[in-house]
Amino acid sequence: MTKSLFIAFVLCSAGVYGQDTSYVQRDTAVKILSEVTVSASRTRESLLQSPVSIQKAGEQYFRMSAAPSFYDALEHLQGVQLITPSLGFKVLNARGFANTTNVRFAQLVDGMDVQSPHIGGPIANALGPSDLDVSNVEILPGVASALYGMNTVNGLANISTKNPFTSEGVSIQQKTALTHLGDPNSGVKAYTETSLRWAKVISPRLAFKINGTFNKGYDWIANDHRELNGQANASTGLLGKDNPAQDPLSSYGNESSDRKTIALGGRNYVVARTGYDEKNVVDYGLQNIKADAGIYYQLKPGMTLTYLYHMALLDNVYQRANRFRLADYLVQQHGLQFQSNSVELKLYLNRENTGNSYNLRSMAENMDRNYKSDNQWYADYTTAFNNATGGGASIADAHRQARTAADAGRYQPGTAAFDNTLKKLAQINNWDIGAALKVKASFVHAEGQVDLTANLLRDVKGKLGMQILVGGDHRTYIIEPDGNYFINPKAGKEYTNIHYAKTGGFISVTKTLFDGNLKLGAIIRGDKNDYFDLMFTPRFTAVYSPVNTQHFRVSYQSGYRYPSIFEAYSNVNSGGVKRVGGLPAMSHGIFENAWLASSITTFQSAVLNDINKNGLTQNEAITKNKGILKKNPYTYIKAEHVKSMEVGYKGIFGEGRFFIDAEAYLNKYANFIAQANMNVPNTQVADSIPFALYNKSKQSPYRMWTNSQTVVNNYGGSVGLTYTEHGYVANGNVTYAKLKMSDKEDGLEDGFNTPSWTVNVSVAKERIIRHAGAGISWKWQSSYYWQSFLVNGDVDAYATLDAQVTYTFDKLNCKAKLGASNLLNKYYYSFLGGPSIGGMYYLTLTYGIR
Repeated sequence: MTKSLFIAFVLCSAGVYGQDTSYVQRDTAVKILSEVTVSASRTRESLLQSPVSIQKAGEQYFRMSAAPSFYDALEHLQGVQLITPSLGFKVLNARGFANTTNVRFAQLVDGMDVQSPHIGGPIANALGPSDLDVSNVEILPGVASALYGMNTVNGLANISTKNPFTSEGVSIQQKTALTHLGDPNSGVKAYTETSLRWAKVISPRLAFKINGTFNKGYDWIANDHRELNGQANASTGLLGKDNPAQDPLSSYGNESSDRKTIALGGRNYVVARTGYDEKNVVDYGLQNIKADAGIYYQLKPGMTLTYLYHMALLDNVYQRANRFRLADYLVQQHGLQFQSNSVELKLYLNRENTGNSYNLRSMAENMDRNYKSDNQWYADYTTAFNNATGGGASIADAHRQARTAADAGRYQPGTAAFDNTLKKLAQINNWDIGAALKVKASFVHAEGQVDLTANLLRDVKGKLGMQILVGGDHRTYIIEPDGNYFINPKAGKEYTNIHYAKTGGFISVTKTLFDGNLKLGAIIRGDKNDYFDLMFTPRFTAVYSPVNTQHFRVSYQSGYRYPSIFEAYSNVNSGGVKRVGGLPAMSHGIFENAWLASSITTFQSAVLNDINKNGLTQNEAITKNKGILKKNPYTYIKAEHVKSMEVGYKGIFGEGRFFIDAEAYLNKYANFIAQANMNVPNTQVADSIPFALYNKSKQSPYRMWTNSQTVVNNYGGSVGLTYTEHGYVANGNVTYAKLKMSDKEDGLEDGFNTPSWTVNVSVAKERIIRHAGAGISWKWQSSYYWQSFLVNGDVDAYATLDAQVTYTFDKLNCKAKLGASNLLNKYYYSFLGGPSIGGMYYLTLTYGIR
């Protein structure tokens, strides 16, 4: 396959270099040549002459896409990856290191960051526009820190909405769909989405718009029962269904903090509590109410003042290290913008309130503990085991009988006792005894930029061919401590608001040479965070355009990422494990006295083996294996850093029928922000430490935010080709991504979590016969290794086929779209630990009045 792609690229390139580009007559070429972008350099410039890789999708692309929504359609863009933790929560990424809350990839709407403050990333398109109001989406699949600062080391998506001055009228859209066909965990479910847009020009200077969307459905179900702890009792031959320490992936309450090593009949066994399947502790009902409004006032031609408001009230499933039920989760954004030909100013406030959300793992753990404490359950288990073996039962049967006896009185799903307990635990804001997620957080962001050569230094631009852009921004996060998720580390101020701020600025200089055929760019940015030294991130670019249809580019840039609020300040009791932010104020004394949990697990397994197989006493086995234990080498959190080199090409050939976009990159990451499990023994006496680390009750487990000590390289590229003929548009793109690990891995490298190969192919035409159009798209991605705190393992390769047909009722100004995503209904996992995703069969009716 690699050879074929290389040959195709060479042939396409040969066509580019050998053609006569002095005259291009095709409409497609004219459209592409006139296309502009604002995200690549924070100023309007030709899309073809963008100095870095960028993908842009507009209204025509979304109309012809077979995806159910514009946001889903982004998955098929060149170089873009999308994973699905929930039907209502999808995560964009590019160029590797994906995860379910991607804090390395920013999402903007009209230039404003729409992240939920404590998460550090957006909840899919919760604060974004509906299909009716989206104008275009620009995606930078690469480092963008020099211009945009934090959280853009993997890129960003900037979603632009329609301006009421140029898009006036009333539009209504009704989407109805069926999901869960052939799902063994559910019957067929309905999905509905209703959207309304109203935009009105009141006067030549004043206009407004209002949008509202309501959707309701049933979420995709996570019910993956692959075993995560299959070898826990290998030393006693208890494997598979006989293993009393089973930990199925989509089952909670049987993880490491819910297991004990207990002595039974002269042997030591690892035994887990029973736990509950995810589908038992979550309501998969999906609902999203979102609305936005904008008031636009033109102070004079080319100068606009805008107020924007977005809100969303969510019920769906969200995933981090654990999975959560978001219920009555409210996010809001207020924004004020000023824009002229040379000046842009933005001031906005994001707020979130997690409402009645809860942690699924903590819910399952504490559902078990609510009816019977761990100590009582294990005591009952021991008694029942001894009675069973005394009666002649086999060891495996004795364990089964012991579990049945210890589980007596356990709450059963569907009963009133279970439902009442779930409601109670969902409001207890302590994950050692409850499951509630009670977070209130916000941030205030201010930014501005000035094109100095638009007015003040106009002669510099005219005579020297230079553009000088300067900008700056400030953001302050404000966290209201809840006593569980966040606690202010200052003594006596545990419930005083936490403030976490960052300030930065940049200067960008662009110069054209050789009659505009060469464009050089340089950017230098500096940022200062409250807890970190001033950091500089440069970007240097060059674009060579021998003719107006051929453009070659090269760039070098560096990027950074400061710790998010959760990584910096968290202080979570999570089922016996304390998850603590990496700032010294939060974690002082832990790093210095901790031992690596991975070495403790290996040590405990070795001791268990010597007791059960070699006949050693427990003390003898501990003394023999204590050398396995490793002191924690990690320390307080630092900023993450990446250096990136990129080359690319964009060109039109074949008299405008063909458009090619190719890129290749090499990234070097250092100081990956990651989590490390470590335990602190309750003694610092050297001889006593190994004995404490074998006894669960004599140590405190922590999951600490810190940095990987490994330098990691990743490289890749993509090629996209668009062919247009007689209204038909055919697109194809191939993306390759590869991780090159260091010889000195420390195991904390963030999961690459990206398929090596991704292929997208589509063909569509808006009007094939009079009023009817159609489109079809196919996506394939190779298998890849998924790494997270929840699970590590291989994600199978999968392919999906989407299709749609449309019919336009011109006299009624109405359009019907009948389509399907995953048309063949082949269920697949986009990542491990998440739901199984099936087909969605939809009918969309869109009606507009001008």
